[in-house]
Amino acid sequence: MSSGVQDAVSLRAGVAREGRDGEALEQARIGLIRCLRAREREIEDAIFARVSGMFTPVPGEDADYAKGLRATVAAAVNLSLTEMEGPAELPAPIPSVAIAQAHRAARRNVSVDTMLLRYIAGHRVLGAFVMDEAHRSRLASNGPVLRHLRTTQEAVLERLVTTIAQEHKQERERIERSREECHAELVQRLLAGERPDTSGLEYELDDAWHLGIIASGPRAKQVVRGLADDLRRQLLCLSTGESSVWAWIGGRQELEMARVERILSTAMTGEVSLVLGEPRRGLSGWRLTHQEAEAALLVAQHSPAPLMRFAEHALLALVLQNQSLVSSLLGVYLPSLGSPVARETLRAYFSAGCNAATAAAKLEIDRHTVERRLRAIETRLGRQLRSCHAELEVVLRLEELGLAAGSEESGYAIDPQHG
Repeated sequence: MSSGVQDAVSLRAGVAREGRDGEALEQARIGLIRCLRAREREIEDAIFARVSGMFTPVPGEDADYAKGLRATVAAAVNLSLTEMEGPAELPAPIPSVAIAQAHRAARRNVSVDTMLLRYIAGHRVLGAFVMDEAHRSRLASNGPVLRHLRTTQEAVLERLVTTIAQEHKQERERIERSREECHAELVQRLLAGERPDTSGLEYELDDAWHLGIIASGPRAKQVVRGLADDLRRQLLCLSTGESSVWAWIGGRQELEMARVERILSTAMTGEVSLVLGEPRRGLSGWRLTHQEAEAALLVAQHSPAPLMRFAEHALLALVLQNQSLVSSLLGVYLPSLGSPVARETLRAYFSAGCNAATAAAKLEIDRHTVERRLRAIETRLGRQLRSCHAELEVVLRLEELGLAAGSEESGYAIDPQHG
């Protein structure tokens, strides 16, 4: 049984309890609704005056919006009075003009809270008119009649606000999808070297510094938006997957990367990982910082970390962009590095700033053993370590990432005790 039918049953029972005056009270109720119908335009005017004056109009609330608001008020009043007139098997549908106004509000950045507060205010104004007519009709003390009118009006309000909130939310989501699709197309054209009209991005490209970011995780957008807010910079952010985004943070002043890293260290959790390019200027810099982030992402895919910056892994990131060059580099250098013990010695030597004594202390062996191992590597290489320091560090890092598996080694090994 619908709530309207239940209310009608309660009303009839209440009226019956009034005895021989029951029929007269029912007629009085019908008369009350007729009086409200006669004052329908007055009610609409009162509600419209109340709700239109509740808030300072936002830019989107122009004459067209006001016209839609007036039509929505009229439709909502009619819906309430129709439901009060008598129960139906099914409730009357939510007026299409009210749904259209919800969509209009979403498109014009009128918040859903503003809309719902206006519905509640209109509900109260209508309730005041109902009570005024109840006093005029001498029904103010009749509980069943007033309960029917009040519960019917409240049920209509509940259906209205539920539907309007949902329609507003869905329209905002559709707008965001459409806006992001448009932005994604512009970004792809810009990255490809084109220069389309980018006014719709609302992001300064030419006369600004940019930081490219690729973020992944369920809170990726939240983290980059928080970073932009903390830095008071513009943000251009696009979803590239279910939980990944491309982002650029821009502003007139060059970013201090130490500050960026401090902010992120407090904002990030294990749910989010970020790779960063370097601060770059202008449109070409906007492209470059994104390319740097994409290169750093290759490193992050093999060695996950909450935060990774291109500058700290630049050579490795560049090598990983070409698998053939990875194989070539490994083939040139890895066979000459000897046993795992020798490679560990080389890692310690590089991390010690190429100081044999410091490396020996770290490895808990004597300096002469370190020097013998290093000389053996140089013999195999046919060159001094300092002439290929960077290349060897990249090769060692590739091995750490598990990318040296399957590369052929010569079988030459250095004795772990004597090098």
